[in-house]
Amino acid sequence: MGSVINIVGCGPGSSDCMTREAVSAVKSSSVVVGSERLLALFPGFDGERVPIGSDMSAALDRIESLCAKGPVAILVSGDPGLFSLSKLVIKRFGRDLCRVIPGISSIQAAFARLALDWTDARIISAHVSDPDESLMSSLAGEPKIAVLLGRSDSTKWVITFLKKYPRDRQIFVCENLTLGDERIREIQAAELLTLAVSPNSLVLLIDRGLLE
Repeated sequence: MGSVINIVGCGPGSSDCMTREAVSAVKSSSVVVGSERLLALFPGFDGERVPIGSDMSAALDRIESLCAKGPVAILVSGDPGLFSLSKLVIKRFGRDLCRVIPGISSIQAAFARLALDWTDARIISAHVSDPDESLMSSLAGEPKIAVLLGRSDSTKWVITFLKKYPRDRQIFVCENLTLGDERIREIQAAELLTLAVSPNSLVLLIDRGLLE
């Protein structure tokens, strides 16, 4: 297997946020693999399109079988370095065969909307499962926390954290960033109990006063 595997960061959702390098990498590939949402970002691609779901083991097997056809572009949302399939792909196929094309993450977009730097932010994923207790305790004194959601129970973990480690924070729910239905709301902690959010959501917990 000598073909290059292009792991392409597609940004937070809008085609306007994809880099030229990402678009070029897809154009130069024979096969493009990704979720239906990400595949839709490349309507002009005339090679083979392969949708994949949440079964990562099956996805990796499928990718391996496709490499014989030429360069493969694997589409990941946001940036490949943040909680994406890229880690599993590189582990399976090796760094020499993989080319990683960075992208804009939803984290970057969220902090940009608040005009706030994220140099010292802690980034947590509650997308697949709740972070463990040791991680929760390490966040107690952090001034900026970004929590990637994605499950209906994700907000419950945020509520648990806020109750266990109270601090004077502003809470922002960011949904569908860069898309036409983007929505950013500042809410109170109690509102998380009944809050319905889209799968493409994150919560920012920001120490009060940092935005003044």
